[in-house]
Amino acid sequence: MALLSVLRRWHFRDGMPIREIERRTGLSRNTIRKYLRLDTDEPRFRVPARASKLDPFSEKLAGWLRSEAGKSRKYKRTAKQMHADLVVLGYGGSYGRAGFCAVLEGGPATRAAAQRPWHLSPAGVYGWRSLPV
Repeated sequence: MALLSVLRRWHFRDGMPIREIERRTGLSRNTIRKYLRLDTDEPRFRVPARASKLDPFSEKLAGWLRSEAGKSRKYKRTAKQMHADLVVLGYGGSYGRAGFCAVLEGGPATRAAAQRPWHLSPAGVYGWRSLPV
């Protein structure tokens, strides 16, 4: 995460006002000021360990995903079909849960990553993209 370096570059080198940085990143002005005053490279967040509603079904879901991996797209079950099968087994979570989608897609679904309107390209250049809806 290179958020602090981007904020510092925009503010100190490019002379961008804090309000413009606020508009571009979606962070509050107080948060931007706090990050500009930090002596560290990156902020550290404590994330408490929580049990997921998917934990009791993780082995079953992993087995389904392994068996579906070898099939062509036409014959694979969709995430909606897998969710319906989990509901029959007793899963009480919703289909739209970010955790359920992250398990199926195999990637992290963090709230902070979804809220950032910029990304780092392979060349190290920051670009703008639209937020996922």
